[in-house]
Amino acid sequence: MPETRELAGLHEFDGRAQDLSPSGVATLLASLGKGAPEPNAHDEAHLSAAEAGARTAFSVVEVHRWNPLVHLLNLDLACYDREYASADERAAARAAHLRAWPDAIDGAIESLDSIPAPVAGALLPAVRGLGEDLELVTTDAPARDRGRASLDRLIAHQQDAAANGSPDASLGSGNLARLLGDPEAMTIDLGRLEEVADKEAARLTENLVHDCDRLRPDTSPVEVVRDLVRDHPDDEGIYAAARVLIEELSTFTTERDLLPELGGTCRVGPAPPSRRYAVAMMSWTGAYEPEAPASLCVNQPEPSWDEETKERWRSLFSATTLPAVIAHEVMPGHFAHGRMIRLAARGDVRRSLFSLGFVEGWAHYAEELLVEEGFRQDDPRFAIGVWVEALVRVTRFASALGIHRGTMTVRDAAARFREDAFLEEPAAQSEASRATFDPTYGRYTWGKLEIQALRDEAIALWGTRFSLRRFHEALLGLGAPPLGTLGDALEPA
Repeated sequence: MPETRELAGLHEFDGRAQDLSPSGVATLLASLGKGAPEPNAHDEAHLSAAEAGARTAFSVVEVHRWNPLVHLLNLDLACYDREYASADERAAARAAHLRAWPDAIDGAIESLDSIPAPVAGALLPAVRGLGEDLELVTTDAPARDRGRASLDRLIAHQQDAAANGSPDASLGSGNLARLLGDPEAMTIDLGRLEEVADKEAARLTENLVHDCDRLRPDTSPVEVVRDLVRDHPDDEGIYAAARVLIEELSTFTTERDLLPELGGTCRVGPAPPSRRYAVAMMSWTGAYEPEAPASLCVNQPEPSWDEETKERWRSLFSATTLPAVIAHEVMPGHFAHGRMIRLAARGDVRRSLFSLGFVEGWAHYAEELLVEEGFRQDDPRFAIGVWVEALVRVTRFASALGIHRGTMTVRDAAARFREDAFLEEPAAQSEASRATFDPTYGRYTWGKLEIQALRDEAIALWGTRFSLRRFHEALLGLGAPPLGTLGDALEPA
């Protein structure tokens, strides 16, 4: 429900929280597969993969028992921030959703009986963030107090898990393979994926060395990157720089005929407190909602951090790396993808069910596409930023595989982010901790490589009839398809 409410814009779910108690999950699982088959073969495969992914997540891996993120998303009120409806309508939905908290949190506490300590600790700031500014949600003080009291119980439950839960956050190879592959209609060989990740890391490092040498010959890439990321704006300056980049990237995408004119507006601002688990996040305009501005949310430094730590966090938005972040989140990445779903995807399956491997893979593909097409080709810093961001993502791939196969600890993963992806603390620790509650976050690299491989097939198949715009329109016309079904984009319509 939270995903379709926000990504698809199905606002009939506004003001509601799902029952994710053990009995509620059992009821939801029993409801899967009851509809009539889709008349289109691709759509049926897409739907079947989504159902298989839900079964695996909640029945095999039992994500509702160990991962507070599932429940956090169910409770999150930030989904009502965008202006898709009148302020009064959204305020009413937000207040109704808050009134649903006590029952939803009862169910969450009943379900969450096996939270590993690393997962509990990593998500505590975001769960606490659910309770910020509740006085702005409703004038119904008793409802607000009941909601806050319920949240306090969830926080206490999670704090106990952080202190006393198992130190082992690994899912095991079998569970990770199913969690990765089933929603993508693919069978996964984790050893093969590890080889793919290592090969991609080597390619990206080679590209980084080349472009660092273009910028500063005879200087080590480590020194070049460390110096470049120190050049960053202040917190307010990040928003201003992002807005300029959105305009520049939008113009380039259209002029190079990578995508059609997409329209729409994207605003930039701080991330809500409940969404502190990601560096930046796009909330696009869903296919089923009226035209409204999308929102790019940027996670600023924690107010409690000392100034040195804040500076290290701001390095994530340096003049070198911020362009790649905006390409990923906005144009031609997530924002563009959301616009294409509105404009080109047909039918409920393509407009409401989302393969996260494709969603993140497309946005990551979009970054490297700009290097290939010559965006800022005379300034090596753009390409350097793309390679650095890509090294972060391929290190996510390696970290998730290592942590959940039991061959790497969170501390080991943080060291990998520092050494292989040039991240400073606390960003390295944040990225490593994310692997514990987002075990499929290797999907960025995996999805990108699948899209690149399909493009090679399209070039061979279409010959002189190939163009990037034709390929992109055919691919995004499928919406956000499971990675195992991408070949359908090359079939006749």
